Amino acid sequence: MTSSIRLKTKTSNGVTTVRAIIRHPMETGFRIDSDTSELVPTHHINNVTVKHNGSVVMSCDWSRAVSKNPYLSFMFKGGNAGDKLELAWRDNKNNTDSVETLIV
Repeated sequence: MTSSIRLKTKTSNGVTTVRAIIRHPMETGFRIDSDTSELVPTHHINNVTVKHNGSVVMSCDWSRAVSKNPYLSFMFKGGNAGDKLELAWRDNKNNTDSVETLIV
């Protein structure tokens, strides 16, 4: 199965920029299905964690207020080209996905 995460990194002057797009419906639970006229059940990412060489550099808790297919971007110091970076998420239905890449 292909990952739901597209992850890119770039390091310059000791600062690593991480950019990711996560394919996920991020349903709020407030939208009405046009076919059934019923509410679409909530389905959203609860937690995103990014690790650099096994140490957490960013962790965030999300709610249903985040848009469909969310884009995440942040910077951190200490990353070097060739270091391992892992991004993982978990949603309210206990679905998970993760991806690893090397910093470039």
